[in-house]
Amino acid sequence: MSFLKLSCCSIGILTLLMVVITAGADEPRYDLVIRNGTIVDGTGNPWSLGDVAVRGDRIVAVGKIAAGKADREIDARGLVVAPGFIDIHSHSDYLLLEDGNAPSKVRQGVTTEVLGEGNSAGPYPNQAGSRPTDPKAGRFATLKDYFDTIDQAGVAVNVASYVGLDNVWQGVMGTSFNQPNPEQFARIQELLDQAMRDGALGLSDMLAMPPGSLATTDEIVELCKVVARHGGIYSTHNRNEGADVVEAVREAIMIGERAGVPVDVIHLKIADQKLWGRMNELVALIEAARQRGVNVQANVYPYTRGNNNLASIIPPWAHEGGTAKMRERLKDASLRSKLKQDIRDDLPGWYNHYTAVGGDWSRMLVSGRGGYEGLTMDRVMTIRNPNKVADPLDVLFDILIEHGGSVPTVYEHHTEVDMNLALVQPWCSIGSDGSAFAIEGPLRRGNPHPRNFGTFPRVLGVYVRERGLLRLEDAVRKMTSLNAAKIGIIDRGTIRSGAFADITVFDPTRIIDKSTYDKPFEYSEGIEDVLVNGHLVLEKGQPTGAKPGRALRHGTQ
Repeated sequence: MSFLKLSCCSIGILTLLMVVITAGADEPRYDLVIRNGTIVDGTGNPWSLGDVAVRGDRIVAVGKIAAGKADREIDARGLVVAPGFIDIHSHSDYLLLEDGNAPSKVRQGVTTEVLGEGNSAGPYPNQAGSRPTDPKAGRFATLKDYFDTIDQAGVAVNVASYVGLDNVWQGVMGTSFNQPNPEQFARIQELLDQAMRDGALGLSDMLAMPPGSLATTDEIVELCKVVARHGGIYSTHNRNEGADVVEAVREAIMIGERAGVPVDVIHLKIADQKLWGRMNELVALIEAARQRGVNVQANVYPYTRGNNNLASIIPPWAHEGGTAKMRERLKDASLRSKLKQDIRDDLPGWYNHYTAVGGDWSRMLVSGRGGYEGLTMDRVMTIRNPNKVADPLDVLFDILIEHGGSVPTVYEHHTEVDMNLALVQPWCSIGSDGSAFAIEGPLRRGNPHPRNFGTFPRVLGVYVRERGLLRLEDAVRKMTSLNAAKIGIIDRGTIRSGAFADITVFDPTRIIDKSTYDKPFEYSEGIEDVLVNGHLVLEKGQPTGAKPGRALRHGTQ
């Protein structure tokens, strides 16, 4: 009898113990919980108050999460918890290999860099089979080599890339201006197909200058059919952003329609003073195309100046054979008269940066290294030609000769009104067109465009908080889920259970850009914490040194 009572008692205690253990085992544990935040989930839906739980590299719960369930917590009371910003138009290809911390981008809340405009880190097929890829040379035999190098080197942000038209075109045609014959064009298609297999998001081009400008509409359509077979996208810098910008946008739409591929117009703008105020025509073109089923969209940066090069003032014909040949032509006194005439009078179909700013040297700001950085070209002209004896275009030619044919320059060529009209369109997202610079060390160089340091905080601080042009929820969507959807990045760009834990936490009352054209080396304010794949890369506004970023190969991530 006593034995029976003891056994029953023991069984009861054992059962209770098992219940306690089981309950404890079933209680979810998290690596990190961000608590009490204003959650702006990236979809455009209204904000909500709540918590976000992270385990490993994923978000595993969103809502109200009981206390004591996390190894670490962040109190986000009064702060916005948003998906990490996806920079759909970045030029950080090689800077990320110099410094994988991506300083100016992480401090903007960027968690994914999307690379490639006209050219990309790979492929450079002339190297294939002749020598191994050498990252120090800045060229990779294949795009796969670049992605592998990014993964091995370690970076703070995720990296995705288009394949550049320049790469596959020049990989076959070199620096000649000849049109490809059928066999050569088939080889270009093969290189593009391989790059897509390597994980390229799609094809990017820069049609305003050679070699991209050499490709005909029909040729680009055929290349985009290759992209379409892989489910990719066509990202295009229009053939002309100036006098022929309307026709250039029509061409982009036509390519997408004929090839059956989505189109994203790179930094949609009207960059010629003669056409200012006509953004409504471009918007109407894109809307009409979308109405008939063409998936055409665009991106912008929130500034009215663009970065190119003084070499873009040199007519296209003078670029044949590459930079060295261009410099030879600039040195040839017998050609200077023709060069000047073409620059001043324009050539059909050429986007002429000189006439776009009305031939006003004060609207050109030198941004690259070489002794004139931070000076407008009218000041440079005064230094070089104090008595105004020489023709200013001769001075330009001499400067390009002396500086290796390249002087990066910021052009003041479009307007706030036109940019704002593009910005508010539901299909227009945000991209910086910038790079991951730093305010000190080797990555502090030249006099770069402020977009390198301030794009995303500027949208949130100026166009959301100060001017009320955008709702907070819409601005965040343009930086996150809209970009992710365009390029087919899976499980990023939203705050939801199951998504990768790319998260940006910022103060909506304080966030602002600080970088200016005169003083570009200033980090933005208001970004508090940034997570990439579940790891903090920025904590309380300071970099942690963590490098959890990954190469995001299209179709696999």
